[in-house]
Amino acid sequence: MGLILRPYQSAAINTARANFAAGIRRQLVYSPTGSGKTEIAIALIASAVAKGKRVAFVANRIGLVEQAARRLSLAGLEVGIVQGDNTRNLSAPVLACSIQTVARRGLPDVDVIIIDEAHGVAGSTEYRKMLFRYSALPVIGLSATPFAVGLGRHYDELGGALFQDLVEATSIRELIEQHHLVDVDIFAPAEPDLSGVDTVRNVFGEMDFNEKQLAEVVDKPKLIGDIVTHWTRLGRDLPTVVFATSIAHSKHIAEEFNAAGFRAEHIDCYTDQDERAAILARVASGATRIISNVGILTEGWDFPACGCMILARPTRSMTRYIQMIGRILRPHVGKDRAICLDHSGSATRLPWPTDDLPLDLDDGTPDKTGKKPEKASQKPSKCPSCAYVKPSGVHTCPACGFVPERKSDVVIENGELRQIKRKSTGDEKQDAYSQLLTIAGEHEYSPGWVSHKYRELFGVWPRALSHLPAPASQKMRDWVKSQAIRYAKRKEESHASIRP
Repeated sequence: MGLILRPYQSAAINTARANFAAGIRRQLVYSPTGSGKTEIAIALIASAVAKGKRVAFVANRIGLVEQAARRLSLAGLEVGIVQGDNTRNLSAPVLACSIQTVARRGLPDVDVIIIDEAHGVAGSTEYRKMLFRYSALPVIGLSATPFAVGLGRHYDELGGALFQDLVEATSIRELIEQHHLVDVDIFAPAEPDLSGVDTVRNVFGEMDFNEKQLAEVVDKPKLIGDIVTHWTRLGRDLPTVVFATSIAHSKHIAEEFNAAGFRAEHIDCYTDQDERAAILARVASGATRIISNVGILTEGWDFPACGCMILARPTRSMTRYIQMIGRILRPHVGKDRAICLDHSGSATRLPWPTDDLPLDLDDGTPDKTGKKPEKASQKPSKCPSCAYVKPSGVHTCPACGFVPERKSDVVIENGELRQIKRKSTGDEKQDAYSQLLTIAGEHEYSPGWVSHKYRELFGVWPRALSHLPAPASQKMRDWVKSQAIRYAKRKEESHASIRP
């Protein structure tokens, strides 16, 4: 088959096999968007087929079924399809299946079930019906966002939890450090006024905003005009994906871009499959610069060149947020970082999208404390002086140097996009790196000088840090000066030692 796995992929597969051997029947493999979940699935399927077993690969969308069938066939596997009128080759050892068809007709005889985008299982009666019916079969779910409510809930029909164990293949942060993904810079205006918008449970069981009410709030000409204005300034004409609140909202955004002279197109669930393929082909070729949608491209859309995302849909859902951000994190030639233009307030409402997140399968038990799952201390905060959004734990503003002492009465102007800096696992590292950038700029030192000075401080090269200068403290300036003096003395001693 010629499939070469990365170490974390092999480790995840070995863990899954050990779990089956230990009697665990249903497990969820977490691996972030862009980490190669499909490669993990192919390796698992190929191994099962080599042992004479039949495998059902189940997805929740026709496009994902067709995509899976193509990828599995390219890997050298014989594939049949269970999907409405397209059903064929049911004797194949591997079946790419639509959950809607499986719920109606059932599965042919198979030995293993693999579920794509498995975060949707807990909220789907069709998936639960399948798992109840085939409860004796081993099941592996694949997901980049295992945050949905109820993924670990107990069901008598299963004699245990929906998914009994979570296998963590890797994390977004590890993938960025290994250059398998890129980090993201986020720019955001003041949070939109959503005081009149209700919250409801979404398909993942998470509390999120009422979509109909959201559409009425955000689908306004001025707000849409702001999207185009800020993209023109900050998007750098990058290939861009827009996530809108409604079909009408998405169409209006595309229309505004086209009116401004930028080629944009819209797709939705009613777009004909051939037309959708043609639109995405134009996006891939660069003929179309901006593709706008509501939720069609959150799963299964791989376009590494896409470097900018416009988030025009306010959300409280971690699952939705991470899925959308994941569309722009794949590396590509000339793409060092991605850009998110957040016109929704979501970036300050939710944890930083590329930081490591706590991973636990939710058992559906209500939080008896009544507290929100994310603590206030985990959220970024906005500088009252310049409206720059700081990561949690950062006291001095990296952008303007403001040190808050008491509640400020400064009035913040709305509408101006401000950069949000990622929450670093060590804020002192980002702070030092930003100060070094300032000193380097003052003396026209090279980027390599910054990297080497950072390494002298922390013993490692700078990775995944925001390239944002900050006022350099006297302490940092004194340290840099002392290092320069020390270097000069060493150089002088070295020259002296080789003189005749």
